[in-house]
Amino acid sequence: MEKVKVLVVDDESRMRKLVKDFLTREGYIVLEAGDGMEAMDIFYEDKEIALIILDVMMPKMDGWQVLREIREHSKVPVIMLTARSEERDELQGFDLGVDEYISKPFSPKILVARVEAILRRTKGIEASDVIDAGGIMIDKAAHIVKIDDKAIDLSYKEFELLTYFVENQGIALSREKILNNVWNYDYFGDARTIDTHVKKLRSKLGDKGEYIKTIWGMGYKFEVEA
Repeated sequence: MEKVKVLVVDDESRMRKLVKDFLTREGYIVLEAGDGMEAMDIFYEDKEIALIILDVMMPKMDGWQVLREIREHSKVPVIMLTARSEERDELQGFDLGVDEYISKPFSPKILVARVEAILRRTKGIEASDVIDAGGIMIDKAAHIVKIDDKAIDLSYKEFELLTYFVENQGIALSREKILNNVWNYDYFGDARTIDTHVKKLRSKLGDKGEYIKTIWGMGYKFEVEA
């Protein structure tokens, strides 16, 4: 495997070591930060970081502050770690642009699997893959979405979700199927994840958000108006 850099940000040295050991075993280069300010210093210095694993509760700068600042400069995938699993925390994370959300305690093997799933999707994109549907243009190589030739700003997960919808036009997709294909793992049937992303995606698509139809009691279907 090509050496990929992952930044692990957590004020608990034991937690950083646990995550680092598992990722290093899989061939990743792991950078460490013990607080938010140190994380931002490393982020600005190293432009080759492919993914960030970020704890919420930290001194100096908490995870939410770090995530906000990162999103001002980059769409690098972020996996958020937290000791709390309340709904409002999860929704706040998705609103700020987090890509995955894992509550402590967690299985390091599951964490590694999620890291690999995200990186597979970002690196497995064909350079010439451009999709056009009803005035929505998706350039999978450049990770750009344009509506009527005007670029719109989507998070990594919103981009993946829109791409999946467009590639499955006219097909009714259950929430479970969307989770398995876009998140690439069993999210224990938590539909809030999809519904939150769909709501934000519709808003960003403007009038074309109407292409994403709700199939009540099941999921969604992407259908371009005639």
